[in-house]
Amino acid sequence: MFELCVDSSFSAGHALRGYQGKCESPHGHNYKVRVTLAGDTLNDIGLLVDFKDLKSAMNQATDQLDHQFLNEIEPFQKENPSAENIARHLYRSIKTRLTTEAGGSIRIKKVKVWETASCAATYFE
Repeated sequence: MFELCVDSSFSAGHALRGYQGKCESPHGHNYKVRVTLAGDTLNDIGLLVDFKDLKSAMNQATDQLDHQFLNEIEPFQKENPSAENIARHLYRSIKTRLTTEAGGSIRIKKVKVWETASCAATYFE
């Protein structure tokens, strides 16, 4: 089995609805995102996936969030823009892009989102 990881980042603001504390007020983070792919088969030149293809899919997904107030964009108009929900949103968005580009041969193992250097949430299916 092979794993491949790529890191990216974006900056955004949010407010956690229903939270009892400071995070209920608007504030921002410099988020770090790590996408981990897994697979047991390499292509004919020995790659699980080209790093540039994964970076492209990640950048398309994170660019939609970068420098935004997350509460005002889908899907966070209805669900809280928590690190957990951001990780799930990015997982699904990147999965859709990679499946289209790679014809379904790539499996996303997990997406990890850091709000701070020491606090992160991971989503996987």
